[in-house]
Amino acid sequence: MDINANVFSNDEITVTYQPRCCTNAGICAKQLSEVFRNSVIPWIDLDGAKTDKIISQINKCPSGALKYHLKRKDVA
Repeated sequence: MDINANVFSNDEITVTYQPRCCTNAGICAKQLSEVFRNSVIPWIDLDGAKTDKIISQINKCPSGALKYHLKRKDVA
């Protein structure tokens, strides 16, 4: 059974989650439960916090299972 990375996006950021890399430390859900939710699907809600808080939490992921990419804003 192949487990694909999960992708979550909003207007500012795309977050990917690679379950095969995850060590289930739970740091994301414990420290930013408004975004990383244990018992709700989809389990990542990018509307739960500001982008800078989400990035800060992703940077704490010990396994690297969570990654992010900022979207470019078009300049008019």
